Amino acid sequence: MILILIGSALLIVWGVAHLVPTKNVAKGFGDISEDNRRIITMEWIGEGLTLVFLGVVMILVTVLGDVGSTVHVIVSLCVIVMLIAMSVVSLLTGFRVKFLPYKLCPFIFCGSAILIALGSFI
Repeated sequence: MILILIGSALLIVWGVAHLVPTKNVAKGFGDISEDNRRIITMEWIGEGLTLVFLGVVMILVTVLGDVGSTVHVIVSLCVIVMLIAMSVVSLLTGFRVKFLPYKLCPFIFCGSAILIALGSFI
């Protein structure tokens, strides 16, 4: 159970770390159209909220439910698959830029998925 909570907390922290600097991140793209700035803002907020949501859902099903129950197994598998998908997207996109936090995303996503898997299935 503790591994699930650690992996979930890591997702929440990393999600909030996406949300807080959103305005500065969008500004960092320089002189771009207002539509492009809105799209970047939307995507940045979307990833941050997704991470927070995944972490909160895992905490809730772990604390309020029974680890090993059908619901817990299904939710865990869904969260793990989503994190792996996000890792692949990050490896193919953000990992290729020079800014270090972008390079950390796939490791944080995979690390959280591994912690959740270990806590849920072992």
